[in-house]
Amino acid sequence: MAVKEAVVRARLDEKLKHDSETILRRLGISQTEAIRMFFSQVVLRKGLPFAVSLQSEDNDDLLLPRARRQAAIDAIYES
Repeated sequence: MAVKEAVVRARLDEKLKHDSETILRRLGISQTEAIRMFFSQVVLRKGLPFAVSLQSEDNDDLLLPRARRQAAIDAIYES
């Protein structure tokens, strides 16, 4: 029985895409394989395969306007 496939699309910063692509190539893994591995781990662990937490003790970060939330997320990946 053939496996049905679905397409996942995501917008990424060009530098993030390039930098990750370079690392993955050195590991011998395609971007598609890396994404497949990530989703497999999400299913296996029933959650993200790494710790995620808010910077502050309260939930004020969740109430930020969308643009500021996105800027905060982008800052994580720039470091």
